[in-house]
Amino acid sequence: MVAVRHDLAPQHPVDELEPQSLCLTGRYARHDFEVFGQHVGTVDHRGHAELASFDGSGSDDRGGHRQTSRTLDRMDIVIRAAAVAEYEELGGITARAYLDDGLLDFSEDDPYLSRLRDVAGRAPDGEVLVAEHDGTLLGCVTFAPPGSPLCDIAGPGEAEFRMLAVSPAARGRGAGEALVRACMTRARELEGVDHLVLSTTDKMLGAHRIYHRLGFVRTPERDWYPIPGLPLLTYRIEV
Repeated sequence: MVAVRHDLAPQHPVDELEPQSLCLTGRYARHDFEVFGQHVGTVDHRGHAELASFDGSGSDDRGGHRQTSRTLDRMDIVIRAAAVAEYEELGGITARAYLDDGLLDFSEDDPYLSRLRDVAGRAPDGEVLVAEHDGTLLGCVTFAPPGSPLCDIAGPGEAEFRMLAVSPAARGRGAGEALVRACMTRARELEGVDHLVLSTTDKMLGAHRIYHRLGFVRTPERDWYPIPGLPLLTYRIEV
């Protein structure tokens, strides 16, 4: 379980965000992050982050300062495995995030919508992780270990995550980034896994900023088309 603590509130309101995205504009209040109970970094008022490595063992192994998300209010975000009783609600959160931001070409009639809603269908083949605050579900992601039928592009030594989504009402609180970090941690915990990969659309610009900020790199040679006319961009990070 991952607990992320934000100690101070932002200085400006939070913008509307895309699924998989966090806001990176404006000024930030200073706040600290805790993951697995360990202090992993500090963010200053300019939005510059000094991060320890995610396992708390020292300086960030990718170096430099990175922007980080601002928070909506002081809160704890807990990342944990989804309960079966939550599957329907999580499917609704995922579907609504994609619909509200116009990411499905055929809106309510898009065939992919049923897959977004079907958390129960994908749970046996992966790990559905949720972001929760004070009993409220903020978002979720599906982590796919190597060999899972949920993997679209993962090869040997790679894990993958899919369907990262945050409720429109809960955006700007750091839930999306916390979910991605949890997937990075899960990948590190698996023997023989040294990379984490993902696919995303060219419309999810906020998500791309998260990935770049966390150290993911573009792998254009692996970009692909699940259906004609829908290019998916791919990213990879060493864990």
